[in-house]
Amino acid sequence: MSSSDISRCNQSQIAFEGSRTERGNFNTSFREDFILVGFSDWPQLELALFVFISIFYSLTLFGNTTIIAVSHLDHRLHTPMYFFLCHLSFLDLCCTTSTVPQLLINLHGSDQTITYGGCMAQLFIFLALGSTESVLLVVMAFDRYAAVCRPLHYMAIMHPCLCQTLAATSWVGGFMNSAVQAGLLMAMPLCGLHYLNHFFCEMPVLLKMACEDTQGTEVKMFVARVIILVVPAALILGSYVVIAQAVLRINSTAGRRKAFGTCGSHLLVVCLFYGSGIYTYLQPMHSYSQSEGKFVALFYTIITPMLNPLIYTKDVKRALRKLLLGNSVGQFYSVIRMPLCSANTTVFDTHVSIRVADLIPGTIQQWRLIRAGGI
Repeated sequence: MSSSDISRCNQSQIAFEGSRTERGNFNTSFREDFILVGFSDWPQLELALFVFISIFYSLTLFGNTTIIAVSHLDHRLHTPMYFFLCHLSFLDLCCTTSTVPQLLINLHGSDQTITYGGCMAQLFIFLALGSTESVLLVVMAFDRYAAVCRPLHYMAIMHPCLCQTLAATSWVGGFMNSAVQAGLLMAMPLCGLHYLNHFFCEMPVLLKMACEDTQGTEVKMFVARVIILVVPAALILGSYVVIAQAVLRINSTAGRRKAFGTCGSHLLVVCLFYGSGIYTYLQPMHSYSQSEGKFVALFYTIITPMLNPLIYTKDVKRALRKLLLGNSVGQFYSVIRMPLCSANTTVFDTHVSIRVADLIPGTIQQWRLIRAGGI
């Protein structure tokens, strides 16, 4: 789509907005194809975006697939953290695949259309996956809280049955939230031009096309978004406050540094995900900028899924190296196999280093028994 076409489209849209009141519910129930404008209004960026997005998408596919494969092949990674991390990686794979291939096609080709059914399906799937990830990040924060603040009872708390229940709850909650919001949108009549100033079918852009007053529907959607975005973000931040207090009580400087480094990386991903999501979905529709919105959407559709493998792959890279070299005798989790524990022994679990001397006195034998009965 050329710049002149975009200009004519914008002029037509302005003219339509000015005459909407006189026309009433014009074309309120169309089921024709949509045209995804994407980044056609920035033609000088299309080639660069195509190259960078292709690279980021390839890294996302490789990184997340590697995490899933290695976590299943290496029994030493059969822990609650990597159980949830596999779900997160699978979510990232599905979330990027639901939007990025369509974006690459639009950037490279001339056909920028998407059917009404395809648009609604993309909306539902993206909302479901994003909502599921929002709940899953809370579950992972709870796992880190149990690992740092309750290390002696960690394996008893994060039992396999509880882990599976928490993961299933994340998926069910995410799809229920998506069904509510997508259902509310599909019940609204849409009208006007079929141009979507975005690179995929996202809720705020489609709400702009509503013919009737959307205030009542926006209130219902706002409540659903607060539940799925604000509440999880608050719970995660609260858990990090408790984790920080627990880490400060660790006597080992190396243990504190390692724990803060890991939690800081996790917090960066949380801020990127929830920050961009809250900016997009919680601001009023009258102040939502479609041009800015599609650039912000790049963060939670491309950048965040690519960063997750880089943050969580320290142990995965070590395990992958051992699998490729065929070395079954590694030093990873070697403390578990030690016959005796000294005060300087460091326990590595869920990316947090804790010296045995830092644990509650008289519970070393209990820690051994808990680790022996781990997942």
